[in-house]
Amino acid sequence: MFYYADEFNLSWFPTLRALWSPRGQQVMIQTPGQPTKHYGLGAVNYHTGETVVLFRRRKRRREVSELLQTLLDKHPTETIYLAWDNAHTHQDDEIEAVVRAAAGRLVLLYLPTYSPWLNPIEMLWRHLRREVTHCELFENINALLTAARNFFDRYNLCPARILSVIGSHTA
Repeated sequence: MFYYADEFNLSWFPTLRALWSPRGQQVMIQTPGQPTKHYGLGAVNYHTGETVVLFRRRKRRREVSELLQTLLDKHPTETIYLAWDNAHTHQDDEIEAVVRAAAGRLVLLYLPTYSPWLNPIEMLWRHLRREVTHCELFENINALLTAARNFFDRYNLCPARILSVIGSHTA
């Protein structure tokens, strides 16, 4: 199994994009008073399009190691190759403990620093924002998390769409 992994922010603030509007009229996007953040930690299988995404309040080493363990539990007998960036949360004793416990079934591949264009999962995050959060103010953080979960549930039903989004031609 070959996965690409990374984290993304889910803020209660709507993400903005360019919009058409009549000349002289500006589109107003409401925003909440105090933003609440959650994070998505995810991985996408480059060959099948299957995604594994965890939503957490933080993106510390503990949550990253939880993502790794989830991937190992999902594929109990296969070797998993995971490519991700050199974030400080990806290099720690907790991560090493998961790798050692996997006994050779988890191989971590580090992408060069500051090169998101090398990680196809970034295109999936962009697609998530375009479909779910652009110019959209949710009633509360739970409504935002529900919309994000629904996005991944919907796309996991048709992994060919995910492969198309991340630019994989392996299907």
